[in-house]
Amino acid sequence: MTERLGPIPPDQLTPLQQQAAQAIIDGPRGALYGPFVPLLRSPELMEHAQRMGEYLRYRSAIGTRLSELAILVTARHWDQQVEWAIHAPIAAQEGIAAGVIDAIAHGRRPDGMADGMTEDEALVHDFCVELQRGKRVSDATYGAAVARFGEQGVVDLMGVNGYYTLLAMVMNGARTVAPPSAVAPLPDLPPG
Repeated sequence: MTERLGPIPPDQLTPLQQQAAQAIIDGPRGALYGPFVPLLRSPELMEHAQRMGEYLRYRSAIGTRLSELAILVTARHWDQQVEWAIHAPIAAQEGIAAGVIDAIAHGRRPDGMADGMTEDEALVHDFCVELQRGKRVSDATYGAAVARFGEQGVVDLMGVNGYYTLLAMVMNGARTVAPPSAVAPLPDLPPG
């Protein structure tokens, strides 16, 4: 498949696109890559999205480790190779066990003991799976999440799911190509 919205040559960027691109480059991401390549076609949308993403990725109330876990669940749900390629290594660096990452990649719930999933991670995983697959969260899961992370944490967790769903949809629609450095792409799952 051909990438639909690949990089724009620098000499073809509008002034608004140049400004939006520079804001990404000057921020914590340090480069224009992944979803921001297709989003650059709408510089104002990109600016708003990147500000939300900067908060959710780097400063959310649930912390970076659990945000990265939520991103992996979202990437798997959307079969989003770029998100996975970027965030699986970050999740590992943040302390998510390799067994947890592998289980999510293969579409199964990680086993706490066998895969090394902590109680917090199990709660985040289950919350995200319920929200992504069922479009709702059960009272039991919601109550446990509020008890553990507080209302701000739960809102931020829902925000991580929504934001990375937006990026997954943009990249899937644009056919954004995963970087060549992606060492462990998401495996195809059987239908159903």
